[in-house]
Amino acid sequence: MKVKEKLANVTKQIDLACQRANRDPKEVKLIAVTKYVSVDRAIEAFKAGVVHLGENRDEGLEEKWQALKDKPTWHFIGSLQSRKVKDIIDKVDYIHSLDRLSLAKEINKRASKPIRCLVQVNISGEESKHGLIPDQLIPFIKDLHEFPNIHVAGLMTMAPYTDDQETIRTCFKGLKQCQLEVQSLQKPYATCEELSMGMSNDFEIAVEEGATMVRIGTALVGEEDEEVGET
Repeated sequence: MKVKEKLANVTKQIDLACQRANRDPKEVKLIAVTKYVSVDRAIEAFKAGVVHLGENRDEGLEEKWQALKDKPTWHFIGSLQSRKVKDIIDKVDYIHSLDRLSLAKEINKRASKPIRCLVQVNISGEESKHGLIPDQLIPFIKDLHEFPNIHVAGLMTMAPYTDDQETIRTCFKGLKQCQLEVQSLQKPYATCEELSMGMSNDFEIAVEEGATMVRIGTALVGEEDEEVGET
């Protein structure tokens, strides 16, 4: 199935989820996760009308950025090593995986302007997932005041991969609560208006619980490599 057809399906699902939650679909940014597809597939997605593209490796970002330059809005959505910051910092519009002060320090050092970052929170508590535990979030946000090139645009999480919808929903509700706590600080460097949550298997629940960014790979651009998934 072509990306244009997949896009129509996903958009319809987002619209229906917004209806159920009394939300405006314009509040939800659809990010095509292109890490398992070719440059041509990424170009196809952009031409189909997807303006947000997400990559989780600096190599994948580089090759797709060279093809499309700054026409899309670029999201770095994977775990980011401090030594890789210099390779991506001038190409991305959002970093979804800020989870430690050493990374914040490197982003601040390498950036020529404030970078919109999303703090990754491990709501589910799974050891396999990166991110701060919720109790660490507010102290971490407060510590970021010393980095003028860090703007906390929002929070990101990944729900457990399960068929139990209530477990998924509880995870997303937890991130929403974290957002409200950050916003209550009223820090100008941490406006925290974005919630990046939801993938191909659970994005409708995420939208119902307040997601402003959903990261869709398989359901939108398909898969061309042997491995399958999205961040």
